[in-house]
Amino acid sequence: MRDGFGRTIDYLRVSVTDKCNLRCIYCMPPEGVEWMPHSEVLTLEETQGICAAAATLGVNKIKVTGGEPLVRRGLTTFIRSVKRTPGIESVTLTTNAVLLDDFLDELVDAGIDTVNISLDTLDADVFRYITGSDGFEKVLRSIDMARAARLAVKINCVPIRGINEGDIVPLAELARHEKTAVRFIELMPLGLGANLTPIPHAETFERLERALGILRAFDGRLGNGPASYYSVEGFAGKIGFISAVSHSFCGACNRLRLTGTGFLKPCLASDVGIDLKAIVRGGGDDEAIAEAIRVAVTLKPMRHDFYQGNGNNRHKKKNMFRIGG
Repeated sequence: MRDGFGRTIDYLRVSVTDKCNLRCIYCMPPEGVEWMPHSEVLTLEETQGICAAAATLGVNKIKVTGGEPLVRRGLTTFIRSVKRTPGIESVTLTTNAVLLDDFLDELVDAGIDTVNISLDTLDADVFRYITGSDGFEKVLRSIDMARAARLAVKINCVPIRGINEGDIVPLAELARHEKTAVRFIELMPLGLGANLTPIPHAETFERLERALGILRAFDGRLGNGPASYYSVEGFAGKIGFISAVSHSFCGACNRLRLTGTGFLKPCLASDVGIDLKAIVRGGGDDEAIAEAIRVAVTLKPMRHDFYQGNGNNRHKKKNMFRIGG
């Protein structure tokens, strides 16, 4: 598929739940939230059917997200089904990894290609502050197990001023001896993240070069999305950057997002989209779903609008756990 600006759309991010077992300060309030009623959330069979319809249109990459996807019962069976869908070449999982060690064997058997693990610090106390959890050691164990299982592992860090600045270099060091990609994701002004201060791409880049040496642009491809990757002398892995605010990658955006409630969003920052749940539960067949996906692609804007000209941010009331990480 191509959108109105000539971009190829071949990547679908699929949220399977809004629920999460952590309370990260840029995502969810410590007291928690009222979860979506179970009846409002797509069944995994409904979600798989949407993935299959998208595959007939040229979508060949699926990213499974949440909330925390591993809290969704039946997830590994769902991943197996999606992986076997004609046209789907890659299925990846984004997780906080607290439960990953419990499901790793099942995920490998289901055919998962890559796990993206969210880890913002290597300090157990800072981890507890950021996530509201004591699961730090479980996350480290999960990383080791995923590497041992020969899975492609990507570690995602969100640098935040005054909170985890000192972790930028130590986290990058996780790519020194293993073919792990460590990516630094600019904090986006969504939901609770709008109340925190991001560390911009340029500063993170400078800190890393000062500590590790020259970061040389890597021309190869390591994934499905917008990350730009760099090689460092002596490193087995790569350093990546996802900088949606300071270095907008909208011109090459190839993705759609499906929320857990079945709303198909052509852009993270946009409110427009198509309610696929209404079509699926209204008796729409595969062609009706496919046609709705085609329409959603035509609604994809040229770029995001995180900040308007007057500095106003209309995205403060949005939450990634509702949209899909």
